[in-house]
Amino acid sequence: MSLAGIEARHCEIEVDVTGRGFGPPTLVGLPDSAVKESVERIRSALTNSGFPFPRSRSTINLAPADVRKEGPSFDLPIALGLMLGDDQFRSELLDDVLIAGELALDGRVRPIRGALCMALLARERGVRCVVVPRENAEEAGVVAGVEVYGVGSLTEAVGFLNGKLPLEPTQVDLDAVFNHAGRYEVDFADVRGQEPVKRALLIAAAGRHNVLLIGPPGTGKTMLAKRLPTILPPLSLHEALETTRIYSAAGKLSAGESLLATRPVRQPHHSVSTAALVGGGTVPTAGEVSLAHHGVLFLDEFPEFSRTVLESLRQVIEDGCVHISRVHSAVRFPADFLLLAAMNPCPCGYFSDPRKPCRCSAPQIDRYLARVSGPLLERIDIHIEVPAVPIAALRDMQPGTDSATIRESVGRAIEIQRARFGDGSTVTNGRMTSRHLRKHCQLDESGERILRQAVSELGLSARAHDKVLRVARTIADLAGAPSIEAMHLAEAIQYRRLDRSL
Repeated sequence: MSLAGIEARHCEIEVDVTGRGFGPPTLVGLPDSAVKESVERIRSALTNSGFPFPRSRSTINLAPADVRKEGPSFDLPIALGLMLGDDQFRSELLDDVLIAGELALDGRVRPIRGALCMALLARERGVRCVVVPRENAEEAGVVAGVEVYGVGSLTEAVGFLNGKLPLEPTQVDLDAVFNHAGRYEVDFADVRGQEPVKRALLIAAAGRHNVLLIGPPGTGKTMLAKRLPTILPPLSLHEALETTRIYSAAGKLSAGESLLATRPVRQPHHSVSTAALVGGGTVPTAGEVSLAHHGVLFLDEFPEFSRTVLESLRQVIEDGCVHISRVHSAVRFPADFLLLAAMNPCPCGYFSDPRKPCRCSAPQIDRYLARVSGPLLERIDIHIEVPAVPIAALRDMQPGTDSATIRESVGRAIEIQRARFGDGSTVTNGRMTSRHLRKHCQLDESGERILRQAVSELGLSARAHDKVLRVARTIADLAGAPSIEAMHLAEAIQYRRLDRSL
């Protein structure tokens, strides 16, 4: 198995032990350095496991020969191929099994990247059996229709394949995984005050709308952002598999973790590079936007990010995926996330804070706000100011709106959207196309008048106009209204106030 982005590609390993002459094996089929070095690892692993290394000259071919092979996951299948070619054992399972694993010098099998991708490939190709390192067994075992066997050493792999060591396939209780993952240690009830901001985040979660929080330091922006996942709908099995596959290919699954059953939250530092954020490298790997797939990408101190880094988000937000092209290949990484950004209103942070005076000049404020370009700002559906919390609200012992209550409202709105777009559809209000807007966002006469006035006075672009309609549709769904009314549209327009000031 080789990886191309998050897609596993089938690789057939052919071994020809000629029986004539002596010398090291010849490895062909576009192997990289890690694969070429596997011969020495395999030699030590075989010897230390009590198996002889074939003395006859042999040729190892990794097919297809025109696809580059990368990584150490070929160690175990190559070692088994050499032993089979040298008649050290026989197996009747080889026509219906996929094998991958890295070998240690003492014959232990080390974990690999992409075990879940491998199991999905096996199911797609109709292969019944998968042999992976023991540490990867639960990760691959979440795929239904495939028998996954974990081995801890080369000796165990040989014993299983020749039928002398019976192993039980790995079983994963998905219900238990999802039930355990549904518990959060934080809650919106912890946030005092800020009910208008909670309302904005409710709308964002219900329609998958991107959000920008703007306010002085200490008003709870980060606290609110960390609680957004608690009101998002639970991951479906399809979404969980798709997200886990990205982490599996990147080697970022925690030890013993079989499935990402909660929506991921990524919070890169503002010093992040473009390649680290959107993906890249000589061998393309997933960036933060892909690791946030089906989850939340939180960018704190939004204007402090490099202008180049921020602009790289524009196409990703529109497409919901990242395409990375290299001379020898092109890969695609999914990146459908909810963007949550936070920023101060000025360099010192206190422009809108009644408690502390702002010491920034008007040109300084303009330069600071200009770090967020207009085209990027247009791609953010909701701009909400987070004001300083009064002392009375801070000392109020009565909890605010909790996550469970908000999540119930989100769930009802999402059910309405599923009925609107179809049960199997992944479309939400925040991802509606122009065709959807024309069909589902009809306005009455008063709504048309309000929208025309807003576009004229705020100078909204065509994209911002569509964002207003999408948000208004979500507000109407939360209210259980069949059509967008004037008050829904008015609330949606107030979330575009920063178009004018930025």
